[in-house]
Amino acid sequence: MTKITAAITAVGKYVPEYVLTNKELESYVDTNDEWITTRTGIKERRILKGEGLGTSYMAIKASEDLISKKNLDPKEIDLVIVATATPDLPVASTAAYVATEIGATNAFAYDLQAACSSFLYGMSTVTSYIESGRYKKVLLIGADKMSSIIDYTDRATCIIFGDGAGAALFEPNTEGLGFQDEYLRSDGIGRDFLRIEAGGSQMPATKQTVEEGKHFVYQEGKTVFKYAVSNMADVAEKMLVRNNLTEPDIQWLVAHQANKRIIEATAKRVGVSAEKVMMNIHRYGNTTSATLPLLLADYENKLKKGDNLIFAAFGGGFTWGAAYLKWAY
Repeated sequence: MTKITAAITAVGKYVPEYVLTNKELESYVDTNDEWITTRTGIKERRILKGEGLGTSYMAIKASEDLISKKNLDPKEIDLVIVATATPDLPVASTAAYVATEIGATNAFAYDLQAACSSFLYGMSTVTSYIESGRYKKVLLIGADKMSSIIDYTDRATCIIFGDGAGAALFEPNTEGLGFQDEYLRSDGIGRDFLRIEAGGSQMPATKQTVEEGKHFVYQEGKTVFKYAVSNMADVAEKMLVRNNLTEPDIQWLVAHQANKRIIEATAKRVGVSAEKVMMNIHRYGNTTSATLPLLLADYENKLKKGDNLIFAAFGGGFTWGAAYLKWAY
């Protein structure tokens, strides 16, 4: 039998219109453009404005972009997964709503949460569904409205995060293209350094927790940076070693856009030159679950069939990992 692999056959994206620049942030917190750019590589980020607009709004827009470009009948989609850390509602599935709104009425749907690694973990999940032979068309969406959980008086976090969504369609491939390998990891120690303290089952929201700002993201920047640099670099290097790949074999490094210095450290570790590193952090900041699919959408017209892509991500939890994929179109 011919081996079935899971290949990306289409991508789509959406970023909000409102641009939050470093200059504007100077009016919120004690910071400046040079300080932010030097430490993070971020120049601006997109913010979703509008009453009642949540993560689903962006996920739907990114999906519609993909569906339009692919000329896809949404009724052919078997499964919709929304990778997100900021679902619309705590209980009702964001993915179920998105699937219905885009017309994927024959699909089942659910959310997947692994912080900034959500889309990477989602790729692994989708691959298993496709390789099993049970499903033919799976839509994986990475979307986050980080502005909904950020304290814009906290310099440690408000300069980093932005809003956005990206989508990828996975289908069976018999040419040896698509998903090749993965190495995924987690460590619960991360809960102490990157979290939202209140609003979950451990500390339900109260008037006091809201007044104390415990429903915003807290990050111990130096510790998270240290873990991210070492772990993202480790797993990316492992992908190359395990698959007998050297620098000339790699066309693109697709790294989570958390911090330009982390991305550069990962590239240096695997020996990939700067021109092979996908980068859009300067325009969007860290969009959490959306960074990887936004990169694919932004670089789509530079990708060639058979290109070797190394993915790497690191997120709260801690969660991290790497994947190796051959581009299929």
